Amino acid sequence: MRIVLNGQQAFGKAVLDALVERGEQVVAVYCPPDRHDGRADPVKEAALAHGIALRQRKTFKDDDAVEELQALCPDLCVMAFVTVIVPARFLNVPRLGSIQYHPSLLPHHRGPSAINWPIIQGEARTGLSIFWPNDGLDTGPVLLQKDCDIGPDDTLGSVYFDRLFPMGVAAMLEAVDLVREGKAPRIKQDETQATYESWCRAEDVEIDWRAPPGTIHNLIRGANPQPGAWTTVGGERMQIFDCQLAPYIDGAPGEITALDAGGMAVAAPGGGILIRRARFGGGAKATPAEIADDAGLAVGGKLGS
Repeated sequence: MRIVLNGQQAFGKAVLDALVERGEQVVAVYCPPDRHDGRADPVKEAALAHGIALRQRKTFKDDDAVEELQALCPDLCVMAFVTVIVPARFLNVPRLGSIQYHPSLLPHHRGPSAINWPIIQGEARTGLSIFWPNDGLDTGPVLLQKDCDIGPDDTLGSVYFDRLFPMGVAAMLEAVDLVREGKAPRIKQDETQATYESWCRAEDVEIDWRAPPGTIHNLIRGANPQPGAWTTVGGERMQIFDCQLAPYIDGAPGEITALDAGGMAVAAPGGGILIRRARFGGGAKATPAEIADDAGLAVGGKLGS
């Protein structure tokens, strides 16, 4: 089966490597153009290392893109982390169509930040979908799904790297096998259950210390490591990463009630947050005690001001 892979970054590379290692016929690889700083995408490096024809495109919407793919005579296109719009007329060129990875249980959490939002919203379960993409945004029929738990202290990083990344690579291979065997389903998504969220950006993750501690904790976890939940101290921005709920804290919202080598306790209604690691300004991630002097952190001070 002639496979074309379209992907980027570490996940795309892992899928490409897995396909090659088990002897699949990968006839070409698509990945984004090189960055302005000249840094090559890991998928590009992997394609060159494997001796596979490489294509780097800004867009898949023009006739040239479709004709280029047609010339490859592909049976299947495997979409492994693609963040640009790929139209159906390109997706439908391969004889057996195209399949795509999405890190949520579709139709829930369609959109580009599908790992952040379930954590931010306090959900206890997420997963991944391999689906048949179309002209909609994550709206195509589902081929297969895998689910996993979100633990009370999980972060974006732990859910992705410990679960959805390795599960996703294995699911992609399983999906390729189902397509080859003619057993790949096309399960229509239930639009009555669909949700969509756009990019999780810095402006979405400013901490409101008047919110319940659980809400603040979920926001910090869901933005760790990117884009990094933040607050202000003395008018300057401070990002917060590792933390835990601290129900014993008593103080005004945003008040620093304790600060030592074990962390910084910050009050919120009915409890608070114990901050273990933060970043002030453009510095490195560090413990609150390590950045206390630079950031002006002290017991009795207030965050969010």
